[in-house]
Amino acid sequence: MTAPLDVPGSAAEAGPETVLEGAESSVIRGRSLGQIAWMRLKRDRIAMIGGIVIVLLILVAIFAPLLVSWFGHDPAEWHREKIDPAIQAPIGAFGGMSWDFLFGVEPTTGRDLFSRILYGARISLLIAFFATLLCVVLGTVMGMIAGFFGGWVDTVISRLMDIFLAFPLLVFALALAGVIPDKAFGMSGDTLRISLLVFIIGFFNWPYIGRIIRGQTLSLREREFVDASRSLGARSHTILFKEILPNLLAPILVYSTLLIPSNILFEAALSFLGVGVRPPTPTWGGMLAEAVHNYDVAPNFMIFPGLAIFITVLAFNLLGDGLRDAFDPKAR
Repeated sequence: MTAPLDVPGSAAEAGPETVLEGAESSVIRGRSLGQIAWMRLKRDRIAMIGGIVIVLLILVAIFAPLLVSWFGHDPAEWHREKIDPAIQAPIGAFGGMSWDFLFGVEPTTGRDLFSRILYGARISLLIAFFATLLCVVLGTVMGMIAGFFGGWVDTVISRLMDIFLAFPLLVFALALAGVIPDKAFGMSGDTLRISLLVFIIGFFNWPYIGRIIRGQTLSLREREFVDASRSLGARSHTILFKEILPNLLAPILVYSTLLIPSNILFEAALSFLGVGVRPPTPTWGGMLAEAVHNYDVAPNFMIFPGLAIFITVLAFNLLGDGLRDAFDPKAR
């Protein structure tokens, strides 16, 4: 029998510590649901592009004053020298677009369209995010209570959901926003209008997510970990918020990203109809409403606000679809 080869660094010469380190490096580590979903999401390039666009939009809205100071003008400042007094249209090609006015100027007033688009992003995203937050909180709490307790509690909440779903939200929003005075509830001006829109959009849309959460809770309350918590003496609120709620974070996150673009469109529709945030505060919907009368002489006055709404809604929808596929790949 031949002697074994003397190979430097072989396993025979390696110390026990080296062997243990190699064994530890080969151990398969478990991953949480969030880590697995993140791995799937990173492979979805379209969803990642949507997420990057959303991050850029949020940064643009936050740093709008800084960007305007670098590349634009005050959104409320009039530039009559850029307007042809005969036809009240911007002077120059493409609505007066130039290095000083990147998107051109508004007809009649000559206000910087680029600055108003950036400031309009702040209003649209602010209303959409807070309205979605209110909607998600109400829908999650009501849906969990209805699904967990069942019985007459479930019946009452379910009928309440049916009433809200049958409610003519747009008509009510037009009526309520139209009758609220300029000062109410200790607020006035833009603060009052934004708070009112957040309440209308968020409070009357919670049944949609409420039904989803109710169905998920009905399934989760029969799981083994809930029975184990009951057997250990856990109270109902402990089971709801420590056992069931963590398992609902995935559908809540997915539905929230799909609800935000709907709220952006609803706010734009209300501003378009004249019951949103009032001029001269810039909003995308309000700019579209003003552009209806001037699109023939300055088409960019309508194109840029419409494009901003389109890109924002598309980005949120792409991210929402990617999150849904990442958390539940069988739903594809």
